[in-house]
Amino acid sequence: MKLIFIHGSGGWGGIWGKQVSYFPDAEAITLPGHPDGELYKSVEEYANWLHQVIKYSGYKSVILAGHSLGGAIVITYALKYPEGLSAIVLIGTGARLRVHRQYISMLEEAVEGNLGGWVEWMKENYGSLPPEEQATLIEKHLEIGPLAQLNDLLCCDRFDIRERVHEIRVPTLVICGGQDTMTPTKFTNYLAEKIPGAKKVIIEGTTHHLFLEKPDEFNKALDEFICNGHDFVHTT
Repeated sequence: MKLIFIHGSGGWGGIWGKQVSYFPDAEAITLPGHPDGELYKSVEEYANWLHQVIKYSGYKSVILAGHSLGGAIVITYALKYPEGLSAIVLIGTGARLRVHRQYISMLEEAVEGNLGGWVEWMKENYGSLPPEEQATLIEKHLEIGPLAQLNDLLCCDRFDIRERVHEIRVPTLVICGGQDTMTPTKFTNYLAEKIPGAKKVIIEGTTHHLFLEKPDEFNKALDEFICNGHDFVHTT
């Protein structure tokens, strides 16, 4: 069984380092255009790309774990390509992901070269992490560039699958930070209510990047979900 992590808007696979080092046979992919390759213009296009990656990798039994935009990709994947999916993990995401216009404007300005607002926003988003970790993450975002994050937020803004989310039929864990303001707990509650049999976990004292803020607690919740219902077993 293969556990695959999918990052959020403007991100990259390396952001899952605290998870990949914990789970055996885990992989964290980087979406196209982040920065290599061409960006996709919709969540569905990203899901189709992911399906091709999994197909050509030869993986037969997969657990997909996606954060924010990555969660939207996983939801879409589960509806379009349920075959071969053992389970899904939806992290700080929702069935609808409207983005406030101020964030779109901020990224548009960053694309034009005015990076100040974007950098300050990233500092706020990663504010609970140690300064060295914050600096490393921000540096990587700057390397990827604001266009990728703008593109991804626009994909999120167009995403609305509320009318179909109840059709998901694979085991599901829905998990978020108790103090997440970007994808608040009501988003997680909605998914847990609508997806049959979904398990819900809320990690208090964390925000949108809960898997970075409290990795031990996050990893334990994911480990328990996997081990309690599946053959994918964590070994120390």
